[in-house]
Amino acid sequence: MKSKFVLATVFLIILLTAPLQAQNPRGSLRGTVQDASGARIASAKIMAQLAGSSIRREASSEDRGEFRLDDLPPGNYHVTINAAGFAPAQKDVVIAVATVRDITVTMTPPPVQQTVRVQAEPSSITTQVIDLASAVHQGVVTSQDLETLPLAARSFANIAYLVPGTEPVEPSDPTKARITAVSTGGSSGLNNELSVDGGDNSDDWIGGFLQNFSPDAIQEFAVRTAQEDADTGGTTAGSVVITTRRGTNEWHGSGAFYERAASLNARFPIENPAPNPKQPFSRQNYVMTLGGPIKPDKLWTFASFEYVHENASIAYSPASVAQFGALAQLAADGLIPGVPSITVPQNVPVPFRDYIASLRFDWAQSSKSQWFLRVSEDNYLTHNALVQQATLPSTGLTTHNNYWNSVISNTYAFNPRWLGTFVFDISELHLTQARTSTLGFALAFPFSSTSQTISGFETFGDNQFATPITLFPDLRNQQKYQLRYDVSHATGDHAFKFGVNFIHEPVLSGAFPGNQETLHSFPNDPTFYLTNPAQFTADYAAGASTTPANDGSFSQNVQRLALYAEDSWRVTQHLTVNYGLRYQTTFGLFTASNRSQTDNPAFLTLQALQIPVSIPHDDRAQVGPRLGLAYSPGDSGKTVLRAGFGMFYNDLAQNGWATAFQGVNSTNAATGPCTFVPNTTPPSTAGAGCIPGDSFGGTGNLIDGHYRTPYAIHASGGIQHVFNQYWTLAADYTHEEGNHGYRAYGFTGGTNLFTPLIPASDPNYYADQAGVVPDLSLFKSDNRSTYNALMLHLQGNVSHRLSLTANYTLSSAKTWGCLLGELFDYVNGVCDPLNPFAPGDYGPSGEDVTHRFVLAGTLHIPGGFEFTTITQAESARPFTITNATSTGRISINGLPEGLDTVRGTPYIQADVRVSRPFKIGERWQILPFAEFFNLFNRNNPGANYVTNIALLPVPSAQAQLGNITDICTNSACSTTQPISSINQLRLPAGALGDFFGPGTTVGIPFAAQLGVRLTF
Repeated sequence: MKSKFVLATVFLIILLTAPLQAQNPRGSLRGTVQDASGARIASAKIMAQLAGSSIRREASSEDRGEFRLDDLPPGNYHVTINAAGFAPAQKDVVIAVATVRDITVTMTPPPVQQTVRVQAEPSSITTQVIDLASAVHQGVVTSQDLETLPLAARSFANIAYLVPGTEPVEPSDPTKARITAVSTGGSSGLNNELSVDGGDNSDDWIGGFLQNFSPDAIQEFAVRTAQEDADTGGTTAGSVVITTRRGTNEWHGSGAFYERAASLNARFPIENPAPNPKQPFSRQNYVMTLGGPIKPDKLWTFASFEYVHENASIAYSPASVAQFGALAQLAADGLIPGVPSITVPQNVPVPFRDYIASLRFDWAQSSKSQWFLRVSEDNYLTHNALVQQATLPSTGLTTHNNYWNSVISNTYAFNPRWLGTFVFDISELHLTQARTSTLGFALAFPFSSTSQTISGFETFGDNQFATPITLFPDLRNQQKYQLRYDVSHATGDHAFKFGVNFIHEPVLSGAFPGNQETLHSFPNDPTFYLTNPAQFTADYAAGASTTPANDGSFSQNVQRLALYAEDSWRVTQHLTVNYGLRYQTTFGLFTASNRSQTDNPAFLTLQALQIPVSIPHDDRAQVGPRLGLAYSPGDSGKTVLRAGFGMFYNDLAQNGWATAFQGVNSTNAATGPCTFVPNTTPPSTAGAGCIPGDSFGGTGNLIDGHYRTPYAIHASGGIQHVFNQYWTLAADYTHEEGNHGYRAYGFTGGTNLFTPLIPASDPNYYADQAGVVPDLSLFKSDNRSTYNALMLHLQGNVSHRLSLTANYTLSSAKTWGCLLGELFDYVNGVCDPLNPFAPGDYGPSGEDVTHRFVLAGTLHIPGGFEFTTITQAESARPFTITNATSTGRISINGLPEGLDTVRGTPYIQADVRVSRPFKIGERWQILPFAEFFNLFNRNNPGANYVTNIALLPVPSAQAQLGNITDICTNSACSTTQPISSINQLRLPAGALGDFFGPGTTVGIPFAAQLGVRLTF
């Protein structure tokens, strides 16, 4: 016991005194010290002091006069250089998050008083505004951007779109309705790594951001879209690195109020046309921040709080009201068992309350040791969540999310060359979702489904917690503990860094509804059944799919380990080589409720039937090399050429496999063997571990034994040039090749899944096969994808009154799929499991945008007014039109359509803000402002179009067959004309309503927001 105590004590001392760095939330300062002739000066003393703080870092120049300071918290630094025999040089330099700032220091002899009293030329520091040391593709957004640019949803993601290579995207997780999502690399953003103050903030269940933060709590953040260094992992695309605000030696703070109301909003022409009353809406944001010294130069604090009080609502379009009215009549006619009537409200209220708070303490223990502790919480409640424009209130939920996060970090400088940062991060999520109704069944009609993958199936009745993507739990818990330890060593030529990152996730659990559920899916809409009531009764029975009662819980205990080493080698004054190697792996990824997949009834049943099957194991081959080059020709430091290569691994989210994990939990796991019983008529299986055959409704879910961790190869190159102090232009090309992406294979027993134990000579071969072979959902990692993009970025100050940023991206993102095309997300399926790479299954991803343009800028108008804007324009995104049963794609004139061959509507939205600051004394300022979103009230349905052929104006017989040759020319479809293009079938669907709050690619109509901000 004594030896164990000693070891534990030693380990604790190491943790408290040694350095560790998370996915670099800090910046670096690099430079050269020379004399007036250009000769290098060795042994110069460099000191960088963070403004308003006692944080100070020191270094010495090497033999070649070069120096580097790493792991600097972002902010304004006063840099002083002293060298023997020279006058001191000093200058204020801004260090941004996750970037390297270059300076050139020209030293001159001490001032000499001449007879004519002329003083010698002073020493000087010139700074480079571009990063000359890195090949990472990224952009930095500051707190000033967050405060001055219009934010439609008060989300920092709105500003992230300023970075080239990003796209707006709806979050793909209804359990995190208001959490930020940023698309990079043509994917949904769920495969991005996210960190806050060095702590991991990724959702390991479905991916993407775990916890939301108020923009007023953020100091700045970097969006890295490709080619990250070896210290970054857990991503196949990009990463977001956030640092929060901290206190200084002066008390400072702010208070703000934002107001939106229905009277300030335009109508959405699809869902709320005149002369209907405008749907109710109001939202108020209350924001407060306060920071300052508890003990000057020693201890500081910063706190932020934001409260969102929103009363939104869903209005129904005339088309939806007509369908709801027909459904209500069917209920009144006694055709829906147990439902004598259905109420159709004029609108559905969706109240939303959100509390976002953060508290941070910074402590200067000594000149060598700096600590900080941050605690943050996000707690929100939504009623009638998931109700959308084509679903009734009964399908809604009451959702309560509670997020909590805490980070403690220490940066310790052993000497001017050795440094590190210790990070210990704790995060927790607790989510509950309660159904609005508990009838035990739901009705699903085609008109309720749109191209939005987040849309549910049901029109009326219980929410089934199922969407075209996957199942979503009604309970989620996640606890994560992260311990990271890194060491860095900076010299004039090299900046070495190596570290270990360990994540312990003892709770990654949840539950699906465990009660018996029945979903009745209809091939036609309610208006059809008003004149065909007998068909309604037949389809009610034929379309029933029942999920039996079960233990819906699932649970994992996962550990993640990563090791890395990297170096930034300044080969010459002009060339920097960044190289590194990263290794990462997981433990327990395929274990649920302390059981392996060998306890999965699907595995036992297939094994008994001698159908080839194996068990997956943690992938230990995740080795990712990184190489980057940065070359700055000439001596001006105004141009940099970049190129890079890297491999990036990410095991992504676990939600797609949840049914396989659910199969081995404590209640559902097999308690005995499964055996095939020969010489019986018909053949059968026996044993507690058996799943019934297809004929008896048996279904299994299994993870393929040939699992490999998804990875992407990044290859990139580009150039950036600073024309002068006003204009900067950059051009970058990125190629990303995805491998081992996730897909779901759906097998049907007796149709495309067979046991060799039943001979082909069996006279009832197919029936007997279906009697013992269950249906199977097999989750594989065999998908492939590509993303190519050319990105142009222009930034400049046209005059002292106008500054602007403009981005243009030309890109292509393609992948394999059946109905949905997503890069690296667990949504892609296969149409034919026996031919998973069939012609037509390769096509654009759902986020494939050929052209994208973003313009942001600030104009200072005479009279003290400021005008800021974010304007976005992008070409249409694709979608797929499915057959009536949503199991495959349609054909046009006998020719099958490919994946995502239809394009929606180009997206154009201009958001502006007008403000007029008023100074009160030296420190106080009042800033009233007005923000206008979608200024020109453009109708932006995006790719939100009707995707089920049964809902489109085509002859009913053709819709049921899935082969379209004609299109209707009147509402009764009594006359038709031949169809020549699938684009003739584009029909905008209803809006998403408040499914995720204000839309992104499905734009909101014109809306105005008034507010005022007080700062001191």
